[in-house]
Amino acid sequence: MSHRSERRGIHVDQSELLCTKGCGFYGNAAWQGLCSKCWREEYQQTRHKQIQEDHALAERLQKEEEAVYANNHQGAAQPQPAIATFSKFEERKTKEKSRKVNTMTKFFTPSAKTPPKKESVPGEALSTPSPSVSRKPLETDRTTREFIDFLKTLKPGREIFKQCRAFTESMAYKRDLGADELSECVQDFYQNLSDRLHTHFKGSSERVESVMDEVERYMMTRLYEEVFCPETTDDEKKDLAIQKRIRALHWVTIEMLCVPVDEEIPEVSDNVVKAITDVIEMDSKRVPRDKLTCITRCSKHIFNAINTTKKEAASADDFLPTLIYIVLKANPPRLQSNIQYITRFCNPSRLMSGEDGYYFTNLCCAVAFIEKLDGQSLNLSVEEFELYMSGQVSPQRPQAATSPACSAAFSQMNESLDLLTGLGVRQERVMEGARRLESDLIDWRDGVEHKVQDVLERFPLEMHPAASPTASSAIDADNVENDHLPSPLQPQLFAG
Repeated sequence: MSHRSERRGIHVDQSELLCTKGCGFYGNAAWQGLCSKCWREEYQQTRHKQIQEDHALAERLQKEEEAVYANNHQGAAQPQPAIATFSKFEERKTKEKSRKVNTMTKFFTPSAKTPPKKESVPGEALSTPSPSVSRKPLETDRTTREFIDFLKTLKPGREIFKQCRAFTESMAYKRDLGADELSECVQDFYQNLSDRLHTHFKGSSERVESVMDEVERYMMTRLYEEVFCPETTDDEKKDLAIQKRIRALHWVTIEMLCVPVDEEIPEVSDNVVKAITDVIEMDSKRVPRDKLTCITRCSKHIFNAINTTKKEAASADDFLPTLIYIVLKANPPRLQSNIQYITRFCNPSRLMSGEDGYYFTNLCCAVAFIEKLDGQSLNLSVEEFELYMSGQVSPQRPQAATSPACSAAFSQMNESLDLLTGLGVRQERVMEGARRLESDLIDWRDGVEHKVQDVLERFPLEMHPAASPTASSAIDADNVENDHLPSPLQPQLFAG
């Protein structure tokens, strides 16, 4: 079999990782192959179109109501409030939908109704967190203090903190919104704040990114409990599905995936263990950027393992199969929830470009590959794939490149597996026999009870009165033959 045919199920062209609109940024399967920028544009256009359609529908319904009223109730003035009520209802509905679109504008537009605040000492707003912050866990308090210390070095630091704090507190009233709406609110805030920072720093992207990283850390640490795996989504269901899928694929070998990694080399084995540890550690982080950092560290350990094995630079065709292998071995907890959390609430610039975006896009591809994995992807027939998935057969692992000690160990392991399989069959037979014996014993007990009951009914027990204690007699008093016995012998004396 040719080398190319071995890789036909895993190879992904790098152009497939990019946005389908051709903007040059990395796409995401959760965004239908679009990057975060193009996805938000598509989402906002669709949403605006929906609002316009709802508004047009409301106007059409109102006109129809007015026409019906004019035809059926000419000259009657009493039903008039009904039309006014319907009109006001549709007006409130349209205003509510329009308000959701322009939510973030309010955070950056000063209101004329806002009462003047008393003068405060410079840095006062940054030095005293709100009471709601003080009630957060220790990690949230530490993150808030670090965020305040960071903003003290910036001229617009006080305004940034006030905007971030106001936004996070306002999110408490939006818990009933869907995950997409929550994501849209956060991404709108990121976009508006980023635009303002670009204006302030006069296009210095590095400084803007550093500030946005700290903003994301502060906000998402406070919002983590509310927006990670929300109840309005099926993220938890997807987590259970992918975990079950990975457990069912435990038999997939490193050779089936054409992974160019030799775990017999200690350095390679160490990098594999570190990669598994990093991808599992991703679930313990609260900030999207920290989760991305875990993915990046995992990917770099994978490249180190490939480079050490091949003694040359690794390619993208080597990286993706190895990442799939690492995910199968690690079975990371809440994998889909973490991917969705990063997708929804990470600073979009990190997912659109750079190594973080590249590695994250590859992780999404790896998960999609695992979900659709079939026999053709592993160069197996449909029958072989089904046998492996059902657990009836285990793939034979090659032993040619192993040492004699390892060969003996593998041979003993295979013998033990065969023995366990045979013992399992024998145990099933014994259990079946035990179940039959138990059934026979129950039938026998029921039969004995039935016969005993039948005998008792046919021959009932009769009770005779006991003899009077005054009528005492000898033991053999009832023996009628005692009257015919000779007299007892009498002792005789003999003279000596």
